[in-house]
Amino acid sequence: MTELLEYIDIIEDYRQTKKVKHKLKDIVVIVLFATLAYADNWEDIETFAEEHEEFLKEYIELENGVPSHDTIQRVMGMISPNYFKQIQDKWHELLSKEEGEKIKKIICIDGKTMRGNAGKGKRGNHIVSAWCDEDGFCLGEKKVEEKTNEITAIPELLNMINIKGTVITIDAMGTQVEIVEKIREKKADYVLALKENQGITYKEVKEYLEDKEFQEEIKKAGNYKSTTEKSHNQLEKREYYQTDKIKWLTTKEKWKNIKTIGCIKKTIKKADGTESVEIRYYISSLKIDIELFSRAIRQHWSVEVMHWHLDVTFKEDRNTTLDKIAAENMNIIRKWCLTILKIFEIGKIKALRRKRYAICNNPEKYIRQILEL
Repeated sequence: MTELLEYIDIIEDYRQTKKVKHKLKDIVVIVLFATLAYADNWEDIETFAEEHEEFLKEYIELENGVPSHDTIQRVMGMISPNYFKQIQDKWHELLSKEEGEKIKKIICIDGKTMRGNAGKGKRGNHIVSAWCDEDGFCLGEKKVEEKTNEITAIPELLNMINIKGTVITIDAMGTQVEIVEKIREKKADYVLALKENQGITYKEVKEYLEDKEFQEEIKKAGNYKSTTEKSHNQLEKREYYQTDKIKWLTTKEKWKNIKTIGCIKKTIKKADGTESVEIRYYISSLKIDIELFSRAIRQHWSVEVMHWHLDVTFKEDRNTTLDKIAAENMNIIRKWCLTILKIFEIGKIKALRRKRYAICNNPEKYIRQILEL
């Protein structure tokens, strides 16, 4: 972490030198430390800096004291998000351990709208992120104007990150021919969800996997897995099916290197005895491997968990920053902090929100420990 603080110096400062009272690095470090310490808006960040000015001076200069929250927000809106992405990449480089990897990594891609960023007839930033749960960090993100633009943003995001040898999971909106080709071009595999808008592909896969006789064949071939978990006073049974018998698939040539299809059937039995069933269908470039196939499907939920943390742990949707660049930069910093909180241990505390609260109560102790990571 100390090495990373020095790396912040790569950020170019385009302000007029004669008018600069507060160094750019000082402001970025204040924002990072304050975000770790439970500060969720610009006023909170200023208050944190004022209360811990002497501690901050151990790491930054603050020649002219603590900048105001307006100054902090204005400067954060002047920094190109590309610089924060470079720092993010450096952080990943320091964390990643390529040696001795035993499991194939799953990279989950999904988008989230920053609702608090909307206003005056303008939509909030919609950020498409690539999340790896095994590594515990966001590999990269791409801002788009609205959710429907995810289709064009995903190939650009895939170009920005190294996905070779991984499995890419995307919800049904991202199940596009061009996206499949980009994934295979970059030597990765895919497990992509299907919905009715996929037309004949969805219809044929659904009809095949609904057939009881074919389900029994899949089970006998060993390409079936079932798990049962108790959650919130209800039983959740998940059944996974995967098959490589796809010669009959009319659109097989459309999806590059498609090797298998499959589904997950989730049955929820509530305490009152009522049941609900949900079935989702997938196409994949994976060979038959029910363990990897089921892990990819289940792990896609991890990107939703990351989005949940942004909203609940960091209160992102309550932040009403209208400056699009400042909001995007804060999104990257929150994801950076999320990674730090995941790997930083504070006694028996597991909840990330509680870790932030503990850091808030004693930043001198805990941030020093974080910087030793």
